[in-house]
Amino acid sequence: MTMDMTFLGTGSAYPSPHRGASALVLRSEGDCWLFDCGEGTQTQLMKSQLRASRITKVFISHLHGDHLFGLPGLLCTVSLNTNPEQQNLNCVDIYGPRGLRHFLRVTLGLTGSQLLFPYAVHELEPTAEQSPEEGQLSLEMTAESGPLHPQEQPGRTISLDVSTDSYFLFEDKKFVVKAFRLFHRIPSFGFCIQEHGRPGRLKTELLKELGVKPGPHYGCLKAGEAVTMENGRVILPQEVLEGDIPGRKVCIFGDCSSVLGDGALMLCKGADILVHEATLGDEHREKAVDHGHSTPGMAAAVARACCVQRLVLYHFSQRYKPCSLQKEGDEDEVSELKRQAEDALQDTGVVVTLAEDFLTIPIPVRRPSTTN
Repeated sequence: MTMDMTFLGTGSAYPSPHRGASALVLRSEGDCWLFDCGEGTQTQLMKSQLRASRITKVFISHLHGDHLFGLPGLLCTVSLNTNPEQQNLNCVDIYGPRGLRHFLRVTLGLTGSQLLFPYAVHELEPTAEQSPEEGQLSLEMTAESGPLHPQEQPGRTISLDVSTDSYFLFEDKKFVVKAFRLFHRIPSFGFCIQEHGRPGRLKTELLKELGVKPGPHYGCLKAGEAVTMENGRVILPQEVLEGDIPGRKVCIFGDCSSVLGDGALMLCKGADILVHEATLGDEHREKAVDHGHSTPGMAAAVARACCVQRLVLYHFSQRYKPCSLQKEGDEDEVSELKRQAEDALQDTGVVVTLAEDFLTIPIPVRRPSTTN
């Protein structure tokens, strides 16, 4: 199963000519999941090889505008490009902090925006530790008001599972998705996407030697079921299957100056890719923290603690132009941010990548396990 990640916006605060506002897409077998949706995301989608109509789920890390302002417009544009005669359109599930449901209901309602497909907002209930007191949104401000939008379906309210220090969002045949708490100026979240493991490949040459012909028996063995031959021989799956293929893991952090509790570190342990903000260089650490943000060194510390394979830095201050647009004499070199992270990760083997708009990173299938 192919999987890749495409960055649509890698800048902070606002979209600029060289970096869009925060947005990235995780694609798996054609389905697209959108993480954050800053202003201009739909334009970035049009410039990419992705199709907005394939977005089935949206995850909003926090309610700052550079991660959210693009969502109402994107939903409306997807609707405009939807065939009105198409039946049984799938519901778009949207996950984010408390207040997101009210934001969309009011925005779509005040603008008279009708959608041709249903949507549901599932809200994560933040805890008081996730932001300074002045950043905690009041219940009055975030409370639902009025009837549901005509295309809105009831969503869930998801509370912290204190036993795991995480939020269980959903599980399907391919993935289990959870969220974890981050500290920012307002409550922020990160997301862990864990792919289910799969049985290894069948040892076809061995099956031929055992007299097992391609067909239903192959399917049974692949599904973990024993097969009894006509001569009475019982063939066990572990005899003819290669090692199990572990599932891939992708972790995407919203804006933060620190993680809270053990949830993030437990969930992100051994991740194939960890996406973490690095708004400012290490020399501006005090300023970054004051504004609820991180530096490359801080992101690297998380990557080290989680023993990840690859750290991808994004959400750069607009002062840092992409390497492809860097000119001689520019003071703020984005390549210095990569060097700072690499220095902090010496001897770990962690690969550091600087995200740029429209960068696509393939996420290869893991190697089969050696034990069975």
